[in-house]
Amino acid sequence: MSLPPEKASELKQLIHQQLSKMDVHGRIREILAETIREELAPDQQQLSTEDLIKALRRRGIIDDVMKELNFVTDSVDQELPSSPKQPVCFTDRQSTLLKKTNIDPTRRYLYLQVLGGKAFLEHLQEPEPLPGQVCSTFTLCLHFRNQRFRSKPVPCACEPDFRDGFLLEVHRESLGDGTRMADSTTMLSISDPVHMVLIKTDIFGETTLVASYFLEWRSVLGSENGVTSLTVELMGVGTESKVSVGILNIKLEMYPPLNQTLSQEVVNTQLALERQKTAEKERLFLVYAKQWWREYLQIRPSHNSRLVKIFAQDENGINRPVCSYIKPLRAGRLLDTPRQAARFVNVLGYERAPVIGGGGKQEQWCTLLAFLCRNKGDCEDHANLLCSLLLGYGLEAFVCVGTKAKGIPHAWVMTCGTDGTVTFWESLTGHRYIHKPVNPDESPVAEQPKPLYPYRTIGCVFNHQMFLGNCQPSDSVEICVFDLNDESKWKPMSEEAIKSVCAPGATTSLPPFPPLCASTIDASVTSNEIEIQLRLLVSEHRKDLGLTTVWEDQLSYLLSPALASYEFERTTSISAGNEEFQDAIRRAVPDGHTFKGFPIHFVYRNARRAFATCLRSPFCEEIICCRGDQVRLAVRVRVFTYPESACAVWIMFACECAS
Repeated sequence: MSLPPEKASELKQLIHQQLSKMDVHGRIREILAETIREELAPDQQQLSTEDLIKALRRRGIIDDVMKELNFVTDSVDQELPSSPKQPVCFTDRQSTLLKKTNIDPTRRYLYLQVLGGKAFLEHLQEPEPLPGQVCSTFTLCLHFRNQRFRSKPVPCACEPDFRDGFLLEVHRESLGDGTRMADSTTMLSISDPVHMVLIKTDIFGETTLVASYFLEWRSVLGSENGVTSLTVELMGVGTESKVSVGILNIKLEMYPPLNQTLSQEVVNTQLALERQKTAEKERLFLVYAKQWWREYLQIRPSHNSRLVKIFAQDENGINRPVCSYIKPLRAGRLLDTPRQAARFVNVLGYERAPVIGGGGKQEQWCTLLAFLCRNKGDCEDHANLLCSLLLGYGLEAFVCVGTKAKGIPHAWVMTCGTDGTVTFWESLTGHRYIHKPVNPDESPVAEQPKPLYPYRTIGCVFNHQMFLGNCQPSDSVEICVFDLNDESKWKPMSEEAIKSVCAPGATTSLPPFPPLCASTIDASVTSNEIEIQLRLLVSEHRKDLGLTTVWEDQLSYLLSPALASYEFERTTSISAGNEEFQDAIRRAVPDGHTFKGFPIHFVYRNARRAFATCLRSPFCEEIICCRGDQVRLAVRVRVFTYPESACAVWIMFACECAS
């Protein structure tokens, strides 16, 4: 097996480090001297290499070295959007720590270590988990310049035992110098922060966003030897964004070590200039937005009640222009079509931002990393992600802000075709609707299109480059005309003004967009596990009712094509394979027997929760609790995986019994 040059040098470096650690060179010198004294005849002038190797082998030196060296591959901690070279892991048997290296000697790296946490006071009374006991866990997710990492889960505690290291490659993608090692001055101009998101997972697998923090790493450039330690205070999210949730101890180290460090004064000056420049751009945009809003209200005073959303608060309570939440996002080879992208967004969980007490909806538009790591979010998070993906596929996509029935605020996505076709995409369900406007001036007798979509009013539309306020006499969606170039119907914001604060790299306060990660779920194994759990739950439930349970494995298998067909239809809006399924069932069910089936769909993998939901359906309960002669039950589970370990879980319960 031949290794590429960079791998060979990497391997040599690792072996050299271990040989130095074991002082192998010193031991070889001792054995060489001893061998010369004891075994070299007076007439011999030199030892051959074979003689030396025999001596080393006889004294066990070679065996010791081979025992100590153990190369494995491991990529649990690193989630990568594509398939770059695998990290080589080096295990030292004297140490419990796994040291991972993926070093290209021509590139510069930032080694970020998380060395424990403290003052997570919400978990002050948390009991120490027993060995093997399921408990709530913390997971730290990181994103830096298109690289994503995830820590090992640690039990929730007042002082969580984080012990993880992340090797972040620092590189310049622009200016044509991506292959050169970045020096101190170059790295000082890289303003991307390390985005850290802390997720809590409870014993039922439900996730909660605990904190979202942007780490300014460039202080290490001005520290002695390119090494510095930081204490990072994590603040809560949403209504608790001013409350501390805990502290992380972090160590930063540049690798290879910097030949020349900058003075701390230079680093601080650069950071201050960037903050000043960003603040000025944001101030000018705010002045412009206020002027635009005044002009919008002058068109019609009733515009004051329309949902024209120019700014939105993120999870840290910071107001940002809504256009900054959108960016064309390419899914690589993880998603093939816009409709598949819509299905992916649809299977991410829906959860409104938590609010303490009553008083209406709490606003919280999450940054993309927080949304993806939590695997659930509000309708705005779904719409922003879907719009970004559709833009990545080359469509003209916008997020629409308006209301549904009963005046409930809502966000959805709209695409405008080159032929003028306007399509609404509901990001929470994956449904698509063609918009055909109703003409209010038509005769009452004339036939008008009946809208199938659930949207009632629309206040504004926006994407990463444009923001348009609806200034038509009525904001009703069904009579709205989506000619976005007609300024008498849609009042645009200056694209230059939007670009000044929302274009990539325009300000240092914009969170960079992370890439999508492939699923880590094994669909076959997970399907099987859920199916086994459901069989046990059904058998226990029937036993409580005094009923016996007989499973028909062949019938269970025959349900698979139906589940695959349902998912295919959700993804493509095309129904296929139903005829074969029905024919197979007719052949499998004996004459004089009745077949009943009940399919249901979930976006989580908790079998007990899914079973409880199924029992609430009278039709499903009738199948599970079926009584009669020759009752045979069947259940089939099919898990379809999507990026970010999102999944669509299809379950079908069925029974056959004598009529």
